[in-house]
Amino acid sequence: MRLIPQVTDACWQALNQVHDPEVPVLTVLDLGMIRGVDINADNEIVVRLTPTYSGCPATDMLKDEITNTFTERGLTPVKVVIDLSEAWTTDWMSEAGKQKLQEYGIAPPQGDSHSCGTHVALTDGVTCPHCRSQKTQLISEFGSTACKAFYKCLDCLEPFDYFKCI
Repeated sequence: MRLIPQVTDACWQALNQVHDPEVPVLTVLDLGMIRGVDINADNEIVVRLTPTYSGCPATDMLKDEITNTFTERGLTPVKVVIDLSEAWTTDWMSEAGKQKLQEYGIAPPQGDSHSCGTHVALTDGVTCPHCRSQKTQLISEFGSTACKAFYKCLDCLEPFDYFKCI
């Protein structure tokens, strides 16, 4: 079954209010984590959520936040289904989301993900989100979360996270 346009719009507006707990300037829509919104045979609104990785510790929190946000808006009954039919990729991030990362001080992913599902090889030269210099140095492949690497800008000397291509 399909949702009527007014309900569909209300669902997408609600999802735009659900923020990522690790990078609070991003919503689940910015990250491309929502794979669909539909209605099932039981007349439930079904939201298909693909976490950024299958073991993401924030998955249950995001499911609860989506459910609460929908319930607060009278969009019930709602069911959030984890959809692992495809692995999440940074290719699904919106351009607006990448811009929000940059403004927040995290370098957004540069380039497309590899078809094998691994991140793009990390090298020096990731654009600094603070001064836009490309004179940057990889400090550690492991940043504050699994999806980030840690860099230092050689011009402004600021350290920063880089959201890896996955």
